[in-house]
Amino acid sequence: MNLIKSQKPLFPSLVDEFLKNDWQVNVPSFSTTVPAVNIKETDTAFHLDLAAPGKQKSDFEVEIDDNVLSISSKTSEEKKGTAEKYTRMEYSYNSFRRTFTIPDSVNLTKIEANYSEGILSVILPKRKEALPQPKKVVKIQ
Repeated sequence: MNLIKSQKPLFPSLVDEFLKNDWQVNVPSFSTTVPAVNIKETDTAFHLDLAAPGKQKSDFEVEIDDNVLSISSKTSEEKKGTAEKYTRMEYSYNSFRRTFTIPDSVNLTKIEANYSEGILSVILPKRKEALPQPKKVVKIQ
């Protein structure tokens, strides 16, 4: 079952690189940086790990609506008054939104999320009916 939807950036990164060269002009980024996701299915749950280092757990919003899991983060860029003049600055804390279609086998009331060491982990446990049933031996009479 496919748990992930593909998302494409608004503009290719080549255009973004051209606009972000060393022209000493502050041009906003037009491409979307989307964190990488690993999804693993076990007998009892789906495990979704999203790589988002440098964030706080309060930066994330995890929502479920109509069997769609949405993970988003908004980080505003802080303008710090500094006397230093950089030749190039590449630190970027972009906002993102990832959406995933949740299979019918997931128990929506028991979904859990945890953020630790730059990884947002979301556990989507399967409903009892979707769990593998033990092998049943029929006694012959």
